[in-house]
Amino acid sequence: MIAIGLAGWGDHDELYQTGVRAQEKLKAYSKYFSVVEVDSSYYAIHKASLYQKWVEDTSSHFSFLIKAYQGMTGHTRQHYSDAETEEMFRNFIESIQPVIEASKLKAVLFQYPPWFDCNRENVKLLRAAKERMGNIPVALEFRHQSWFSAEMEDKTISYMAEEGWIHSICDEPQVFPGSVPTILKPTNKNLTIVRFHGRNHSGWTSNGATNWREVRYLYRYNKDELLEWREHLLGLEKETNEVCVIFNNNSGGDAASNALQLMNLLGLEQKELPSPPQQMDMFD
Repeated sequence: MIAIGLAGWGDHDELYQTGVRAQEKLKAYSKYFSVVEVDSSYYAIHKASLYQKWVEDTSSHFSFLIKAYQGMTGHTRQHYSDAETEEMFRNFIESIQPVIEASKLKAVLFQYPPWFDCNRENVKLLRAAKERMGNIPVALEFRHQSWFSAEMEDKTISYMAEEGWIHSICDEPQVFPGSVPTILKPTNKNLTIVRFHGRNHSGWTSNGATNWREVRYLYRYNKDELLEWREHLLGLEKETNEVCVIFNNNSGGDAASNALQLMNLLGLEQKELPSPPQQMDMFD
């Protein structure tokens, strides 16, 4: 099974009829895709009531890939005591309970920062995070190439499989060392995640610019690139029960179109986008 969705549901104007309110967009989104990545959970630990609303706004077949809070992955660069870390994880887990209870959780995505390199201390942090999450399915995405160097690739994949991490495979610019190569190796028999970040090399390293978030994911995949990924996904599907694909190339409004294009190439059922509003002729 291959499920395709987008990162977030608010930035994809082509999915919505004119006048759709922000609080109605998830319902509209779910008509086109069966999974969505919740990115806002990275910036704040939401109230459980918000997740409950999202659960109620979606059908029984819909699921959420929820991004771990930034304090849980070290992005804040703050030092937390063991007690503070335990409380942070506990609050996050409590917040997503409505999604878990509704059987709509795909996984919690732990995306670690570019400076999180391959060393013993960081392996300890990974092990501690996995232990704190208990039986909740968790996916792991690196941003430092050292985890997949020639001497470490097989060890990293084996470690993820042994510890129960779901592999989040990336398609992203190859900019050393703050990106990872595309490693087409599942680590969990139930689920493999693939995230499309685009291939904007210059934008990937523009962190110093005020608009770096807008530039970083500015990329539109062409048909040949998607056809190549079609073969990759069909290969992954043979090795894992489900492949969850997330398009994160949102900056230029390309994610939804690329996702629907890939669905078409895979022969997956899809719904036509709403027609653009017609311009009125003043002489009609």
